[in-house]
Amino acid sequence: MQRIFSWLLLLAIVVAVAPSALAQEDKSKKPGMVVTDQVVVKATVGAVDYENRLVTLRGQEGNVFTVRADDRVKNLDQVKVGDLAVAEYYKSTALFVRSAEGGPSSGQTETVRVAPRGEKPYIVEVTTREVTATVEAIGYLSRTITLRGADGKPVNFLVDPSVKRFNEVKVGDEVVSRYTESVAVSIQKP
Repeated sequence: MQRIFSWLLLLAIVVAVAPSALAQEDKSKKPGMVVTDQVVVKATVGAVDYENRLVTLRGQEGNVFTVRADDRVKNLDQVKVGDLAVAEYYKSTALFVRSAEGGPSSGQTETVRVAPRGEKPYIVEVTTREVTATVEAIGYLSRTITLRGADGKPVNFLVDPSVKRFNEVKVGDEVVSRYTESVAVSIQKP
């Protein structure tokens, strides 16, 4: 599964970029882009079952649902009926080509932060996955590229015409895909 996930991320560099994506490109460096998305959801606290750590929420559309507060969430006793629960979801994919730095790799980091004692509850979780593959071969006219990932196996890709500056990618360069996902949930006064 990890291998499939790794190659799917790398494949994103060689397929068409969605026109609505936020793309940033630095002309002084090798090709790259960043695509981001953010969603914010707000709900009002309708009830709190402190003993079972259950919070009933009413969404902006009137939908009612109950969630269990994770054991890592501190200060649940401060959550009151009428408080505002805000959930923010953010994801970002950065794809770029760089000169060789260390060869193929795959890794993940995770960070969790919770409110200290005395503050309104919140939790923030951030996960970053990075996959690096080495460019083994390039067919500029046929718009093909062969990448070798951390598993050592080469994989061939057809590069979509929408990928700009493909001619600047060289054998030995590294293709890096960095995917970051974060979720933040906080309780605020109305």
